[in-house]
Amino acid sequence: MLIKRWFGSLVNRAVALVILVIVLSAVMVTIAGTLMSRGELESQAEAEVATIVGLLAEDLDEKLSRRREILANIAQNLTMGEEVLAARARVLVRREVALRHLFNGVYLIDADGRVIAEYPEEFEQVGQDVSQRAYFRETTQTLTPVISQPYRSFYQDLPAVMITAPIFDHKGRFIGMIGGSTMLSGRNFLERVGEVRIGRSGYVSVATRNGITLADGKIRRVMAPVDATNESVALAMTGFEGVLRSEDGAGNQVIMAVRQMAEVPWYVAGVWPLKDAFAPANRLVDNLLWVLLAVIAVLAPLALIVFRGLMVPLNVLGNQLAERHLGVRTTPVDVFGAPEIRQVAETFNTVMEERDEVLSSLAEREAFFRSLTQSAPIGIVQTDVLGRIEFVNPAFETITANNGHALLHQYLIAGVYEDDRQMALAEWSAALRNHEVFHGRFRLKRSDSDLPVWADVMTAAIETPEKSLGTITVVRDITRELAVEDALREEQQRADSILAVLQEGVLMVDTRGVIRYANGAACAFVGNGENCEEHNFFERVVIEDRSRRLTSADFLAGENFANLYVTLRNRRDQEFDIDLTMLHLRKGHENERLVFVLRDDSERRRQEERLSWEATHDSLTQLMNRRAFNASLMKCLTGAARQESASVLMLIDLDYFKPVNDEGGHLLGDDLLKRLADLFRESVRQSDTVARLGGDEFGIILPACGLERAESLAERIRAGAQDLRIEQDGKFYGVTTSIGLTALSPDDPGPREIMARADQGCYIAKAEGRNKVIVVPVAGA
Repeated sequence: MLIKRWFGSLVNRAVALVILVIVLSAVMVTIAGTLMSRGELESQAEAEVATIVGLLAEDLDEKLSRRREILANIAQNLTMGEEVLAARARVLVRREVALRHLFNGVYLIDADGRVIAEYPEEFEQVGQDVSQRAYFRETTQTLTPVISQPYRSFYQDLPAVMITAPIFDHKGRFIGMIGGSTMLSGRNFLERVGEVRIGRSGYVSVATRNGITLADGKIRRVMAPVDATNESVALAMTGFEGVLRSEDGAGNQVIMAVRQMAEVPWYVAGVWPLKDAFAPANRLVDNLLWVLLAVIAVLAPLALIVFRGLMVPLNVLGNQLAERHLGVRTTPVDVFGAPEIRQVAETFNTVMEERDEVLSSLAEREAFFRSLTQSAPIGIVQTDVLGRIEFVNPAFETITANNGHALLHQYLIAGVYEDDRQMALAEWSAALRNHEVFHGRFRLKRSDSDLPVWADVMTAAIETPEKSLGTITVVRDITRELAVEDALREEQQRADSILAVLQEGVLMVDTRGVIRYANGAACAFVGNGENCEEHNFFERVVIEDRSRRLTSADFLAGENFANLYVTLRNRRDQEFDIDLTMLHLRKGHENERLVFVLRDDSERRRQEERLSWEATHDSLTQLMNRRAFNASLMKCLTGAARQESASVLMLIDLDYFKPVNDEGGHLLGDDLLKRLADLFRESVRQSDTVARLGGDEFGIILPACGLERAESLAERIRAGAQDLRIEQDGKFYGVTTSIGLTALSPDDPGPREIMARADQGCYIAKAEGRNKVIVVPVAGA
C-alpha cells in the first residue's frame, strides 16, 4: 500500500523513470559488453588450449620417436650370435649410458622372452619371463621397433610404457630385443605433461584410445580408466581432433581441445573451465555494477529536487480545474508556468467555452441522426435505459418483417430467438456494465416466418458524463454470408482430408516464413509433431543445395521450380533427402504466399550411392577396383611435386594361388582373398589406398610415406601373408607374395610408367624365388 501511494506522485514516477532508464542502459551496455568480451575470450581460450595441446602432442611424438630410433640404432649395432649376446648381455647394457637418461629401466631380453640383463639392477628383473607381455609378442610378430600400451610392470606393480627394438644375428635371425621402460608415476616427460597448467584451473591429460590414463593433470592418477560416458572423451577415443565445448564430471562448462598423436594410438586433451576463461569479463561486470550504484545514489536525490520544482505550477492548475468543474470558480483558469502547462490551461478554457455550444446543438444533432438512419442500408435501433425500443429504421423493419409502430416500447431482447436469448442477454449486459461496445451474432425472430434470421449485432451505450441515456444498436442480416461460409468450410475440410493422407509434405508460408498451413507429413519434416502452424519455416529447418544453404530470400526472389533435390535438416537434427517443389501465389502482392511440396527422396539417393560404390569397388574383397585405383594414383601423382616425402606404389602378386583354387575349390580361394584383403587394409594407414587390380593382383598407394618406410611396411605385409593359413579337411592352404615397390616421381608422365616399374619389381621377385620385396628405383634417381 505504501509503495502504491508513493508511485501515485508524478514526481516520484519521474524519478523512478530516470533511475529505470539508467539501470536499463547500464544493464544493456553490461550485457552487450559481456557477450562481446565473452565471445572474444572464448575464441582466444579455444586458440590457446588448441595451441598448448598441439605443442605437447608434437613434443611427446618427438620424444617417443627419438627414443624408438635410438633403441633401433643400438639394436642394429648388437648384431652377434645368440650365445655371445647372452654372455655379454650385462656388459652391453652397462655401456649404453645414453639410455639411462632416456628411460627409467633398460633391459636385454632373449628370443624366448627371458630378461638376461637390466639397468638399474636394483629392479631385480633378470630371469623374469616376459614372453606373455603384449610388447614382446608384438615385437616378435612385426620384427620392428614397438611402443607398447601402458601395463603393470613386475617391479612393485608400477605402471609403465615399454619401447622395444628387435636384435638380429649376422644371418638376420631374431635373437632377442632391447627395451627401455618409462614409469608413468616417476619424474619423466609424461609426468611433466600432467603438470602443465592452462590458466588457473585448466589442465592437460594424456590417454590411450582404448581408455587408459597415462598422465592426468587434474587428479594425478595413471593407469585408470577414463570417463567414457563423457561425450567429448568418447569422441577423443574414436580419433576426433579439434576444440569443443563440453562438461566435466561436476557438470561445469569447459573448453576441451584434443590432439591425436602420430606415433602411438594416444591422444592429448587440454581442459580449461569456462569460469576461469571468463574471469576478466566477470570482473568487468562487478566493476560496472558498483559504478551503477554510485550513479544512482547521486542522481536520485538530484532528480527528486528538480522534478518537484517543475511540478509546482501543475499543482496550482489542478486545484483551479477542480474548482471550475465544481462550479466554485466561474472565471477561466489562470494561464502561467511552463509552455506545456499553459497549453493545458488554454485548452481547458476552450473546452469549457465549447461545452455550452455542444449542449445547445445536441437536439439538432438528434433530429439529424433520425433522418439519416431512415435511409441507412443496415438496421438501426435506439432503446432507453431499460432496453425498450424508442426508434427503428426501415432496414430493421425489413429484417424482422415488423411494422415500426408495433415495435415501439417493446423490449429489444424480446425479438431475439428463444434458444439464443439467455446467452445474448448475459453478454449484452456484461458489455454495457463495462462500458464496452457489444458485438455478437445470434438469431432474430421474423413475424412472417417460423425460420429465424441470423444477424450481426453491435450495441453501444448513449451516455453523458452525468448519466446514461440508453443504447444504439446496429443490426446486419448475415444469413446468406453464413451459408456461404459453411460451404467454404466444407470445401476446406475436404481439401484438408485429401492433403492429410498424402505422403508428400504440403505447406504454405507467408513472406515472413510463418507457416499458414501444413499437413501431417510436412510437420514431420519440420520436426513439430502433428501441428507446426504459426511456426517460422525458415527458422525451423535448414535447406541445402549442393553445400549451399538456401535462405528465405532465395525462395522469395526466385521463380517457381519443381524437382529440386536438396537436403533438409530440422531442429531435432533429423536429416531428409528431399525432392522439393515450390510455387508462388499472388507474387508481388501484399498477401503473397509460397507453397512447398516436400517428397522424401532418400530411397533414390541410396540407390545412386549404392551404384556409385559398386562401380568403384570389388564385390568380393570390398576393396577399390582397378578403375578407382587408377584415379587415386593419378591424383597422388599430381600432388607428388608438393610432398616432402615421396609417395610409393606397391604391387602385390600372390604366389601359388592357382593350386589353392584347384585343390581347395573356388570358395576356399575366395575366402583366402578376403582374408588377405583384410590383412592389407589393416596393415596400412587410413589415408592409404588398397585395391584389388585383378584375380590375384593387389595394389597399395602410400601417399607421402617415403621409400624406406614403405619397404618396411611391405616386409611386414609379406610376412603376414606368409603366416596366413586356412585349414580345410585337415589340410592347410596359403600363399606367399611377390611385392614390387617404386616411388612416384614428378617426372613420371602418367600412371602407366609407375605401374610398369612396380610390376617389374613383382617379376624380379618371382624370378628370384618368390616371397620377396623388390624396390625398383626411379630412372635417373
